[in-house]
Amino acid sequence: MLKIKLFPTGKRNQRKFRIVIAEARSKREGKYLEVLGFYDPLTDPATLSLDKERYQQWIKKGAQPTQTVRLLANKA
Repeated sequence: MLKIKLFPTGKRNQRKFRIVIAEARSKREGKYLEVLGFYDPLTDPATLSLDKERYQQWIKKGAQPTQTVRLLANKA
């Protein structure tokens, strides 16, 4: 099963996240199929970039977003 989840990048205490498509059982920082966008919670206001078209295509193909990604997608 494919999941749309956050992939952490950046230094400790300065995390940024990529929004990626990955296998549900893959490691948090494991392989991913595609990058859909990024999220930087440390900027004021938080920076969010998401390719809505690709996001919807993956949802139609059966990918399940995590709860956090679902909330972020609603804000984008």
